[in-house]
Amino acid sequence: MISAILPFVDLFNPEAIIRFGGVALLLFIIFAETGLFFGFFLPGDSLLFIAGILCESQFEMSIWLLIVMLVVVATAGTTVGYGFGRWSQRYLKNRRENFFYKKRYLDMAQEFYQKYGMMAFVLGRFLPVVRTFVPILAGMVRIAFGRFFFFNFVGAAVWIVVMVLAGHLLGKRFPAIIDHLELIVAGMILITTIPLVVSWLRQRNMAGKQNSDQN
Repeated sequence: MISAILPFVDLFNPEAIIRFGGVALLLFIIFAETGLFFGFFLPGDSLLFIAGILCESQFEMSIWLLIVMLVVVATAGTTVGYGFGRWSQRYLKNRRENFFYKKRYLDMAQEFYQKYGMMAFVLGRFLPVVRTFVPILAGMVRIAFGRFFFFNFVGAAVWIVVMVLAGHLLGKRFPAIIDHLELIVAGMILITTIPLVVSWLRQRNMAGKQNSDQN
């Protein structure tokens, strides 16, 4: 387990993750966050952004090589999530809730998919929790694998290119930004959390109305 290697708090510190584990740990975390339902809490967006900033100094590799590797593992991760959803449909519906799994995560993914259709696999990449559970939901409802894989790959490519290149270009333009990575991470976490909070409040409000109608 990663938590046995890094202090738990460092799991939320992209700079510490990259400096400690390098490319291998970066790739594993992106795979886990996109493919394993218990990886939803890992900092994918900020990790990719910081990886773009630190790519040349920390990894000593081409930014495009890093992007290709990340697209591969992100695509593989969500493909595993799809397979898990197909295999564990009944298990997840009846599973008891805990920190790593709550039924509202699937409800959130379902709401997002119903709103955006197959584009959910592209747009959902930019939302924590949603990007983890949308492919699992796709497997559960047995969306045709060919269609899923196409949009899955496109979503992975768009997400990785946007986040990594944004960090890389910003780091090139403002080299001093490397001294303020903590503020960048905090800002990104805040921005990506807002839609989730709004969705949670909407679901809570709908549940409250349903309970009132029943009473």
